[in-house]
Formats: sequence, C-alpha cells, structure tokens
Amino acid sequence: MKFKKFTQSALIITLSILVAAVLVGGSFALGYSLGVKNPERVVVKGITNIGDSDSSADFGIFWQAWKKIQDNYFFVGSSTLKDQDVVYGAINGMVEKLGDPNTIFLPPVESKKFNEDVTGSFGGIGAEIGTKDDQLVVIAPLKDSPSEKAGLKAGDKIVKINDTVTVGLNVNDAVSLIRGPLGTKVILTIVRDSQDPKDYAITRQEIKVPTLESSVKDLEGNKILYLKLFAFNQNATDDFRKAVIEATASNDIKGVVLDMRNNPGGFLDVAISLAGWFLKQGDVVTIKDSRIEPEEIFRAAGNEVLLKVPVVVLINQGSASASEILAGALRDDRRIQLIGEKSFGKGTVQQLYPLSDGSQLKITNAHWLTPKRQFINKNGLNPDIKVTLTDKDVAAKKDPQLDKALEVLKKQLQ
Repeated sequence: MKFKKFTQSALIITLSILVAAVLVGGSFALGYSLGVKNPERVVVKGITNIGDSDSSADFGIFWQAWKKIQDNYFFVGSSTLKDQDVVYGAINGMVEKLGDPNTIFLPPVESKKFNEDVTGSFGGIGAEIGTKDDQLVVIAPLKDSPSEKAGLKAGDKIVKINDTVTVGLNVNDAVSLIRGPLGTKVILTIVRDSQDPKDYAITRQEIKVPTLESSVKDLEGNKILYLKLFAFNQNATDDFRKAVIEATASNDIKGVVLDMRNNPGGFLDVAISLAGWFLKQGDVVTIKDSRIEPEEIFRAAGNEVLLKVPVVVLINQGSASASEILAGALRDDRRIQLIGEKSFGKGTVQQLYPLSDGSQLKITNAHWLTPKRQFINKNGLNPDIKVTLTDKDVAAKKDPQLDKALEVLKKQLQ
C-alpha cells in the first residue's frame, strides 16, 4: 500500500459531464496531464497479434475482414465513405464492447471540441448528467440554475434532446447537443418515475456554480452548524474554512449537519481536505484501486476541528463522486449516520490517452473504495436512515430529511 501526496491539478473526480459553460473544460481535465505521451504510429500488416504476448485475440481476423471489405464492398473509396472512418468505427465498436459508458473514443474533430474551453458565446443548463443502467440521467441540477428553475430533478431520465432520441447516446454527445449559444433554448424530454414523458424547454445561460451556504440553527438551546455544500470546486476549501471558523468563533457549536444532497462532486483533493476537519490525521479517506498502478491510500491531514462534534450527513441520488467519497469516509471512520436517499454511485477514474492523429481515448482505469473497501461505483451509498423528499414536500417548502437530521442530532446531544 502506498500513500501519495496529491495536487488539485493532478486529479479530478467529476466523472460525468457538467453541462455548464464555465465548467466543461475543467470537468474533462481528469488525469489528462498523466496521460499525455508521445503516441507511436503503428503500421500493421499480415500479423496475428500486436505487441502483447498475453493476448489471446487473433488480430488476423480483423485484417481479413478489412481486406474483404476493401476488395468487395461497392462503396469503398466513395466520397461519403473514407477508409479512416471505417477504422474509427472499428475502434468505437471495440470501446462499446467494454460496456462502460465512461470509456469512450473521440475522433480528431470530437477530440478538439472536447478539449476546447467554452467561451462566453456558449451556455449550458446547469446540470450534471451521466448514465445509469444504460440510460442518460440527470445526476444533479445546480442551485439556481436554468435546469433547477425549469423543474429538473436528480434521477430524471433524459429520453430525448430536441429531436434526438438518447438511446445509445454517450454523455459527451449529449453535452454537445445540450450546449449552445447563450439565450437559445434546448428541449429535454424527461421521464420521472413511472410518469409519462414531459418536455422541458430550458434557456441556455452562463452558469456560475455556487459552493457553500452555511447557517447556525437553534436546536432547543443547542447551536447546530448547517453546511450546504453544492460542489467540490476550487473555492470549496476556503469557503468551508471561513464558514466553520466564523461559526465556531461566535457560537458554541454542539453539532453539524453536512448537506451534500445534489452535490455531483469535483476535485478529489478538496474532498480529502474537508475530511480533515472531521477525521483524525492519518485516517483513511479513500482508496484508489487500479489494475495498472499500485493501490493508493489517501489519508486525512487536516486540523480535526470538528472531530469531537456530533455530525450527520444528508445525501440523495444527486450525491455523486467526491460527495460519496467524503460521506463514505465519515461513516466508515466515525460511524456518522447518512440520512436521506441512496447516492448515485459514481466511483471510477478516467484518464485521457491521446492518439497519433489527434483522436483520444478516455479510459476507466481505477475505482474508488471507501475506507472499509466498499465499491462506490454503481453501488452508491445506502443511507442509515432512509427519508424521501417528495414533490409535495418541496411545494410546501418542507424538508423531512433535514428535520430527521436535526432529530438525530437532538438524541445524540441528550
């Protein structure tokens, strides 16, 4: 086992795509600097296998098929069918066979778009989207974003984007369809639970992502610090520190509610940093399990200010990635209770690998584990106390999940 220091620029764990003008470039930076190598151009002719003595695949079959197509297919060489496009199609087929929606192939044109910084001429709807059970879904709408104001919810199934049916559509293609000029509209056809499909017309805007809201609540004479964390972005560490210092300096804080509902994740090192407020130095926060590298253990190294303070954590199906890492660490290391609904289950690491012609492969190469070695990906975190939040609750401005969190803290403080 190996403990390795990390930097914010080295590793990002927002694994699905945030459809927000100011975030797309950052969300795709995952491991990019580690994946940049000098790709070799390989010319293969009349061989069986390529450079891998452990592979049982017979690449000769591919070349036989290629030859038959070149010799016999009527439209070979036509203006609408390029040989290189056939190669790209073969690579796409190979990637799709892996059955991992986060591992994708990007031909040169798509690769260039993927790497472009989104300028002020483009806008988004302010929601992170991903795939679950082979279905394009909303992971979480951002606070005060066009998607939230339009009524989108975590877990909504996106079945159509404008006139494009999403069956077989990967996340990156979906982002390209959703993103567009500021002030223009995109229509998402949504299926929620067992309801009939419903169209949502959403106007694209420049998205500014909030980080943290905090307040001090009075619970029968006990001061409770409520921290609503929206994202693990570059500002989260400083905003969190300021909120906690201000609250603890002016109040005798007896408990904390950490609300990570609809928090789609962000930077890994932010999650590690925030864990240091709640855990002992040296406690395991998460484990990176990789096939190609030694296992890495990431440990808390913070100030332990909230170590002795009772804490409860709120999660829902919009809690993903870094949110699940932090929530899992607090439960495994301190037996802190999770309240709400099952989290999304997004715990893989992707890295970009450039190819010689400007195309790229984005490949899943590792998993995140909780300190007790629970796989996060696809499994999610089950709450210790399940409490649902219905549309009626929202309309009535009720929050039974937060009410339950305060009730749990009250019992702990008695």
